[in-house]
Amino acid sequence: MPNYLQMPKQQHVVALLALGWSYRRIEAETGVRRETVGRYDRARQANAAKAFPGTGSDTPDGPEEDRAAEASNAAKTFPGSAANPAKTFAGSDLGVTGSSVARRRFTAAAYRTEITEKLDAGLSLQRIWQDLVEEVGYAASYESVKRFVRTIAPRRRAVGVFHCAPGAEGQVDFFRGAPTLHAGTGEWRRPWVFRLTLGHSRHGYEEAVWDQRLETFLGLHEHAFRDLGGVPLVLRSDNLKAAVARACFYDPDSHEVYLAFARHWGFTPLPTQPRRPQENGKQERSGGYVKDNALKGRRFDSLEAQNAWLRQWNRTIARLRIHGTTRRQVWTHFVEAEQPALQPLAPTSFPFFSAGERTVHADGHVEVAGAFYPVPLALLGQRVRIQWDARLVRVFHAEALVTVHRTALPGTYAPRAGEAEASTRQQGFVDRLLGQCERVGPALRQWADAALAERGVRAIRLIQGVLHLTRRFPRERLLAAVQTAHAHQQFRYRTIRRLVEAALPPERPVLRADDPAIRPMTQYTLEHFLR
Repeated sequence: MPNYLQMPKQQHVVALLALGWSYRRIEAETGVRRETVGRYDRARQANAAKAFPGTGSDTPDGPEEDRAAEASNAAKTFPGSAANPAKTFAGSDLGVTGSSVARRRFTAAAYRTEITEKLDAGLSLQRIWQDLVEEVGYAASYESVKRFVRTIAPRRRAVGVFHCAPGAEGQVDFFRGAPTLHAGTGEWRRPWVFRLTLGHSRHGYEEAVWDQRLETFLGLHEHAFRDLGGVPLVLRSDNLKAAVARACFYDPDSHEVYLAFARHWGFTPLPTQPRRPQENGKQERSGGYVKDNALKGRRFDSLEAQNAWLRQWNRTIARLRIHGTTRRQVWTHFVEAEQPALQPLAPTSFPFFSAGERTVHADGHVEVAGAFYPVPLALLGQRVRIQWDARLVRVFHAEALVTVHRTALPGTYAPRAGEAEASTRQQGFVDRLLGQCERVGPALRQWADAALAERGVRAIRLIQGVLHLTRRFPRERLLAAVQTAHAHQQFRYRTIRRLVEAALPPERPVLRADDPAIRPMTQYTLEHFLR
């Protein structure tokens, strides 16, 4: 990407070019590389004929009289002292102010390289124009960029604007907000700003939050729906983790909970394809508009303050603007055309739940949020799908509900209803586990037998954990620990681990009195002790 100079530096460079200085001399004077100077010189020459009729020089190394004439014209165009180039161009802002001649010198053609690179990057014309205004002080209109692009890329695929019917589509995404004081840490951090933009009217809803967790993400949707007074038929989203479980160019998978949320509110989720941001282009431009217009250069003492400002800005500025594409006031267009076409709100909020997959352990349980829930023993070793909330845990296999449990406390086991006998497959696993204990040592086997008698199948995980300790600690220390635990009828993993860790380390080697490395004290002199 080309380097963009600050405005005073730009002015200085262009002034020296107008005075006929060479690239090398300008580099020595300003510290700007010759390549960058050349870029500004080419931009200057592109409009030299229009800006300064009759000038005969096309290069900085042309005839002296041409360069002098050019410098003279520059001095007329930008009043000031020719002896002080910085003052000569001060206040002109490279076309933002000053005469019409100064404005023509910096039309879109002067930024051919920058515009071409941004087109290659897939940016829209609107975004290119905004970047030029922000990055290099571009003063001409958006239409001038459009006209110039048609001249340099007549066969380039146009960055199209996708029009949709009222209420047909909305787009959602996150972007970084303004620096905000975090109440928990006391640090200045940038929160995430959620934005939902309606595709027809361009009316939207924005709210700042600290995280993008799934529950937060869905709650923001509900806030937006209630603020808009309805729900669009389709919601496009970028490949956010909260919305997309697996990104794929051809067939992305939406998150299970997000799909249930969509069914509750009556919309169709439509993730964008990876590396195709133009599919969510309205949201991309809308987010950029919020950042540049509402938040840029601002700081807030709290998240609530930023959200209060966003609500005020939306009421007083965003919804009252004339949109550049629709050519209509956003709020009027929304009220008259789009809001009546939105789907009605759901009567209740979405009952949020979490979801995931688990492999059924050899003890016949699955672990969810630190608690253990039994499943049919026929599913040992198989993958099952879990849905859970504050009240219930549901277990599915092959799209069928196999069992439901009340939510248990972390570290506890939910009771098994019905089948209390172990399956043949489970018993075979237990026998292999006891054989491993026997190979470690008889003391471990005796403790494992006692643990199974005391805790039943719940001891399977316990025995597995104790066997894993053999990878970290000497076998003798482990056997001593389980022997002590067995004597006191202790069958908890944490107890065994504490006993192993508390065991005395091996004795340090003691040197013999007649070891050659040991010298009699009589051989030491005072000098040895003073060193």
